[in-house]
Amino acid sequence: MTATYTWDIFMSLDGYGSYGPPGDWGGYWGQQGPELLEHRLVSFGPEQRMVFGATTFREFVGMLSVAGPQDEVRDPWVTRMVDCPAYVISSTLTAPLDWPQATLLSEDGVAAVARLKEESDVPLRSHGSLSLNWALLAAGLVDRLQVTVYPVLTAESGTAPVFAGAGDLDLELLEARTLDGRTQELVYRPSLHRPA
Repeated sequence: MTATYTWDIFMSLDGYGSYGPPGDWGGYWGQQGPELLEHRLVSFGPEQRMVFGATTFREFVGMLSVAGPQDEVRDPWVTRMVDCPAYVISSTLTAPLDWPQATLLSEDGVAAVARLKEESDVPLRSHGSLSLNWALLAAGLVDRLQVTVYPVLTAESGTAPVFAGAGDLDLELLEARTLDGRTQELVYRPSLHRPA
């Protein structure tokens, strides 16, 4: 039996994963609320292993190293995510990694995740890591696509289009919920689109 692999991603309604100047939104695009934060914390409760690409891993390490104790990037769910065992797939990083329980895998991401799915006795989860997960979607290795959609449009300041390199996919809706009366979490089963 293979482990389930979930790609967990945040985005604005118009599909951007982050923002740059002139945006001054703050984390979660300023839309976090108690229900969202509690739901995120609960979702990191069961045993799981994280999978990161090099770019997202560098961003997280940079963010978390400068964050103060009251900073929103230190929300309890983020601490729980950091405490999960993690695989970092990179040919540019070197060990040791500045992350507890992190293992560096210097191999092709698709081959690494295919192997990890076969070997892991707990679910695998990735947060962010766009280009890695685009390749995994194309290879049919993503079992669940968990998209948290924040109620903002970032057409002027949006960066990192979440699905720009994902290819054509059909999505089967598995779960949908509204958090804090405004933020949508949608969980899909993706499959490569096959023309009729």
